[in-house]
Amino acid sequence: MRVRVASVNAASGRDLGSGAVDTAALATAVAGLGADVVAVQEVDHLLPRSGGTDQTAQLAAAIGGRGRFTATVHGTPGTPGGFRDAAGTQPGTPSYGIALLSRLPVRSWREHRMAAGRGRLPLVLPGAGLRWIPDEQRAVVAAVVETAAGPLTVLCTHLSFSPPRAIGQLRAVRTFAADLPRPLVLLGDLNLPPGVVRRVLPWAPLATGPTFPSPAPRIQLDHALADGLAPGARVSASIQPLGGSDHRCLVVDLDLGG
Repeated sequence: MRVRVASVNAASGRDLGSGAVDTAALATAVAGLGADVVAVQEVDHLLPRSGGTDQTAQLAAAIGGRGRFTATVHGTPGTPGGFRDAAGTQPGTPSYGIALLSRLPVRSWREHRMAAGRGRLPLVLPGAGLRWIPDEQRAVVAAVVETAAGPLTVLCTHLSFSPPRAIGQLRAVRTFAADLPRPLVLLGDLNLPPGVVRRVLPWAPLATGPTFPSPAPRIQLDHALADGLAPGARVSASIQPLGGSDHRCLVVDLDLGG
């Protein structure tokens, strides 16, 4: 009856220290989590900076499952004029976004995109310093997976680093999830602290503790939240570094059988 889920901000496989991208090392680290379902944020798809790799496919193969990539932008994010909002995921188009990986059978998939803000936001880029970058479109992807205890819905999202925008997007995620099967788990980098998250989305937190920046985390931006768990369900969680990412990952064990 136990299911292990994880949330990973992959930072495109970049090493925080060197800035080099190593998708194979990222895949090995993700496989080492032993998770049945993994929500991955900051995923590259055929982008030059990651060697044209389909990172979702490589990570899914590493855990012995399948993956669903949801593009939020086409092109390389963080480069002025170098990317545009993705109306949909196009397998042959260099893109960036989020992914859900599962080695459990998937009953159905669903996704929703959330429009970018109109302004520019300050962002520190590796090797380039502070830049003012257009806000990016965001998305949420959901999979209804089959477990020994029945269906479980898992969502992955990565919200804006503009707090007002992220709050609005979190409300949109709540609306999107309203008719999805329960129990449900939301995983991802929400770019909001726990107090704000609780006020906007009063689901049960499954992991508590600082996740960012990874070398000496001071704030929790990465979250695992549940809605509709059975009263007897048991939960254990850990927060741990993963590869060279600037975020720590969340690993949550759910005993759905109570």
